Amino acid sequence: MASVQDKEKQLYREVGQIVESGLPGVEVLAVEMGGPDRFTVYIDHPAGVDHRLCERVTDLLRPYLREHAVDVSSPGPDRPLRTSAHFSRAEGRRVALRTTGEIQGRTRFRGELVAAGERTVTVSTGAEGNVDIPYDQIVRANLIDEG
Repeated sequence: MASVQDKEKQLYREVGQIVESGLPGVEVLAVEMGGPDRFTVYIDHPAGVDHRLCERVTDLLRPYLREHAVDVSSPGPDRPLRTSAHFSRAEGRRVALRTTGEIQGRTRFRGELVAAGERTVTVSTGAEGNVDIPYDQIVRANLIDEG
């Protein structure tokens, strides 16, 4: 049986291709499972995300509605980070990350995103210093809203 993370990655690839080819300019930022039969698609667009755009994305995802409840949402202030490009754009900002396994004895990290490299991100966690976290170990990552 596939893990939640594997299912999210699979849906992210599938949904991303459908949405991004069907609505140029729309970027699928993340797909998160909300249960075995529900998922949320976080989208962005240079002109912003409104109710109409979410409706158009939902229309493209109609085949999934046979087996899932599908929510489509803007990223909000706690924007999800999933790709190296997402992390690169977030350098200098505060982030929260969760990993699949322990790194320096922890699976949760909060701090400033110092660097987004090819294979790892570096997070300054304060007193503990910088921690290098491989992309393939990141389960969830989001900006921390400082507003």
